[in-house]
Amino acid sequence: MPQGYDIIGDIHGHAAELEQLLLHLGYRETGSGFRHPGRKVVFLGDFIDRGEHLRQHRRLLEIVMAMVNNGHALAVMGNHELNALAYHTLHKGEPLRPRTPKNTRQHQAFLNEFDHLPELKGDVLDFFRQLPLWLELEGCRVVHACWDQQHVDLLRDRAPDARLDHELLVAASTRGTPEFVAVETLLKGYEVSLPEGITFADKDGNARKAVRVQWWNKDATCLGDIALPLGVDIGAAASLSVPENVPEYPPDAIPCFIGHYWLHGEPGPLTHNVACLDYSVVKGRKGGGKLVAYRFDGEQKLEKARFTHTD
Repeated sequence: MPQGYDIIGDIHGHAAELEQLLLHLGYRETGSGFRHPGRKVVFLGDFIDRGEHLRQHRRLLEIVMAMVNNGHALAVMGNHELNALAYHTLHKGEPLRPRTPKNTRQHQAFLNEFDHLPELKGDVLDFFRQLPLWLELEGCRVVHACWDQQHVDLLRDRAPDARLDHELLVAASTRGTPEFVAVETLLKGYEVSLPEGITFADKDGNARKAVRVQWWNKDATCLGDIALPLGVDIGAAASLSVPENVPEYPPDAIPCFIGHYWLHGEPGPLTHNVACLDYSVVKGRKGGGKLVAYRFDGEQKLEKARFTHTD
């Protein structure tokens, strides 16, 4: 067992920022990838996509794949890895994720660097396939967006190692199946449908009829208190009661680390046992974004002082 885990949030192809953060954390590049004499990285997924003109995905995946394959890091799947697998996997002659202009535009940064290199692209997709949907480590849990025990249990029955085989990927890409709902919740967050006629624009400008929620927020009294992203305008729906079926994370459960949510400001715990490490690296430093890590040493009450990032 390592002396501790350094848990790193969503990277989205930003290799330079990852290298800076690893050096800041005391990792050094070796013949088998970046490594630390006593610690191990845990990546929260979303290694790819964002920024059509970004050209760092190949370097980023070289770093991540070497670290994971040589035992210097662990990683879980993010929703962008799930989307990539579905985009590039055919079922009955059609891709599981339709290659619409919207879906292709979201995936363009990856396509820029890999679409003309089919063998290398295949290696990367094979790496994505072996990423687990969640990890339960000594003293903590790791999942990309939401720890929902009911959905973890459902998927564990189908995939004891928490990995998607082809059959489960097909089920997870088919709307209306229990597997679709479970994987969507773990990797994309818990969603609440909005009343008829109420929509909002997401960060990509797409109209949304459902809002993701802060499943960790136990003090909320209305839907507006837990709607994501923070500050989103959902009109009259903000005054609706908090739905009863929002997943609950018990206060006595071991710490859970997530990414996904494009937070901003100074990093800190969401609750005493839930921490998000996605602080919008895509926005860049001028936009307030940063790549964030948490240095976990087994403490069961998370501490603001253990969050770190480069300036």
